[in-house]
Amino acid sequence: MISIGGAIGTGEWTWALYICGDTNALWSLGLFLGSGSSLANGGPLGYVVFASRLASICYAMMVSLGEMVSYLPIPGGHIKLAERFVNPALSFAMGWNYWYNWVIALPAELSAAAVLINYWISTSRVNNAAWISICIVVVIGINGMGARAYGEAEFWFASIKVITITGLIILGIVIDLGGGPSHDRIGFRYWKNPGPFVQYHKIPGVTGRFVGWWAVMTQAAYSFIGAEIVAIAAGEASNPRKSIPKAIKRVYVRILLFYVLGTFVIGLLVPSNNSDLGAQSNAFSSPFVIAIRNAGITGLPSVINAALLTSAWSAASSDLYTASRAIYGLAISHNAPAIFARTNRSGLPYAAVAFCGAFAALAYMGTSSGSNKVFGWFSNMTSIAGLMTWCGIGITYVRFHAGLKAQGIDRNTLPFKSPLQPFLGWYVIVSTIIIGFFSGFAVFLKDNWDTANFVTNYIPYILFPLLYLFGRYVMYRGAPPVAASEMDFISGIAEIEAESYEEEPPKSLMEKVWKWLM
Repeated sequence: MISIGGAIGTGEWTWALYICGDTNALWSLGLFLGSGSSLANGGPLGYVVFASRLASICYAMMVSLGEMVSYLPIPGGHIKLAERFVNPALSFAMGWNYWYNWVIALPAELSAAAVLINYWISTSRVNNAAWISICIVVVIGINGMGARAYGEAEFWFASIKVITITGLIILGIVIDLGGGPSHDRIGFRYWKNPGPFVQYHKIPGVTGRFVGWWAVMTQAAYSFIGAEIVAIAAGEASNPRKSIPKAIKRVYVRILLFYVLGTFVIGLLVPSNNSDLGAQSNAFSSPFVIAIRNAGITGLPSVINAALLTSAWSAASSDLYTASRAIYGLAISHNAPAIFARTNRSGLPYAAVAFCGAFAALAYMGTSSGSNKVFGWFSNMTSIAGLMTWCGIGITYVRFHAGLKAQGIDRNTLPFKSPLQPFLGWYVIVSTIIIGFFSGFAVFLKDNWDTANFVTNYIPYILFPLLYLFGRYVMYRGAPPVAASEMDFISGIAEIEAESYEEEPPKSLMEKVWKWLM
């Protein structure tokens, strides 16, 4: 997920966009906790190919979104853009879906934190409820102190996350080339034996390999969900017409560098038939930890685990922040109870924070079912809800593009013009619908029915259109879509252009590198 980090200016709060912030929180946690089962199900090539497919969808969504929010960086981001260019019902559905997405991600991250702590202290010694309680106190405490405390914490968390995931990738390459204490040069050994693909559930032939490739999609999607947070930040960001295009243009490089390269390295380090992959409900089943142990490196897994624990705290903090602001936005738009619009003197929406924080208690389900299993349930729900958000962004962009064309507005005059449009918008719509529809296919295989997996995959998929229908025919009494010729491309533009300014260039090489990363 892409974090909204913060930088404290002279006497005021200014937003900064950290494209490698919370994305790396979930990239690192997704790569660390979910990659074992994905590698075991899809094989090294299956895993990296589907990750690349998700990366292409994420890129298409981001450039579509970037074109809209750099032109209209309004509070509410893509949720308010849907109201402006489609209709209020889609905005209603996207708003509640977005709140649901992040409020469910919160207990997922808390469960992940418990799994990481189990690396040092097993559940037989200390129940996970203790660790979850401590994490809840930390997360609610950070959010309860307001935006300044949240942004300061996120700055340091983001720095740790960037360094950690970069270090893991470099270390993985070194181990693969024989640079570890064992001096075992792995190369592409495991792509040859047991092979690049896995026969999923022992289904023979091409069908089994294809199904195995498809089986990794939900976990892969979870690692990308949240990229669109940049749009939520746009309305409060400093100089968004300059900063947003820069962030969008760099996002595909970061996707390739951190996630696709990360999955590729994982596939080199551990064979897909390794018995430790997914065998334990803790960090011992991570491919990175397995590879480091096999290479004879001691002590380092604990350091990495500690860094990833800060990522779990950071991700949970961001989840609570985003969920509380989502329901606060719904309340001030009269799409949620008015109590959630209440704020204290410093502007903190305390009622929204308290309400969303209560959902953190869902993480206690892991004390009986296993935190790793609960993490899987919630990550499935978050993945599909996130894909539905991407679908809504694709629909909004297609309508935005049609409005520009109908009103004779030249896209070359926009602050950022995305390529291959409106085809990339349609690519996002079609891809997310198909992936969501087949997300829970594994439960329909012979002797593989799992009620929990069926529910967690398909409830978010069904909920989104139901929210839209409720919004259109109950909340807004059948309000039709906004006609392309009547879309509002003017309101607020003068104020946005007046606040735009040229940014000071980096003064040193280190500043250039850090600015590119962050």
